[in-house]
Amino acid sequence: MGDFVGHALPGTLLLLVGLWRVWASVARFAADGPSAFRARAPREVEMYVVAGGAFLDMCMELYYSDPLQVLTGGGVDPAHLDGLEHAGMLLMFFLAGTLAVLSEKTRHLPLSDATLSLVFASAFTAEFLLFHFHSTTHTGLEGYYHRVLLILIGLCIAALVLGALLPASFPADLGAGVLIAVQGMWFYQTALTLYGPMLPEGCARRFDFPDADSRVECRGGAALERPEQLANFQLFGIVFLAFVYVLGSYAVAVAMYGRPDLTTTHDEHTSAVKCRAT
Repeated sequence: MGDFVGHALPGTLLLLVGLWRVWASVARFAADGPSAFRARAPREVEMYVVAGGAFLDMCMELYYSDPLQVLTGGGVDPAHLDGLEHAGMLLMFFLAGTLAVLSEKTRHLPLSDATLSLVFASAFTAEFLLFHFHSTTHTGLEGYYHRVLLILIGLCIAALVLGALLPASFPADLGAGVLIAVQGMWFYQTALTLYGPMLPEGCARRFDFPDADSRVECRGGAALERPEQLANFQLFGIVFLAFVYVLGSYAVAVAMYGRPDLTTTHDEHTSAVKCRAT
């Protein structure tokens, strides 16, 4: 995961799942109304993307880390230890997606929506623990991007657990989708900044040895302060894009599935507010 593709691939996975989850949430809310709304665990597109994407990414991590060296007595290459850690994290997402598929398509493992939400929360918990107790020490600008990622993962876990405990909560269900999408976009931003063309001025990539992943070094405290401020602005831009997507999705969902009684309720509420004001 310590390269551009290693961040872009899971970022794509999370972004697709998050965007679809947001759309599904607002579409159900527009069609069913506030009183009948219920949060749902991943269905159809989501679970196949999670299971298939996680499996593909896990195979890539195992290919580069070459775990068969352990069986031949060669031990684990310290430079590729983080690849095994990433593969373990991706295994959790693969298992979560597989459980969702089995629960949806077969009768052998019936699980409620709340249970599946907790299963996916456990997968994000594994991701959180991995990045918190990482064998690779992320310092400087890399450390800052990973600290922001930890915050986003923690918020994802909280939203999924809250959605399992409060299945009628539209904000919790919508928030989970938004946070997953934002996390995916942050993976992309991390790839573009640390391993792509958006490396800030005053910073440079260094390699400790030929096969090692690159690390970013910024000259002095002032040189690091500016890239961190830029990262804050990038995060704001990502959140703003997510906000625009939610508004656009809701407008389309209301036009496609909106119920007349919701419009009537809104008009009655607006009239009541105007009467109190006068």
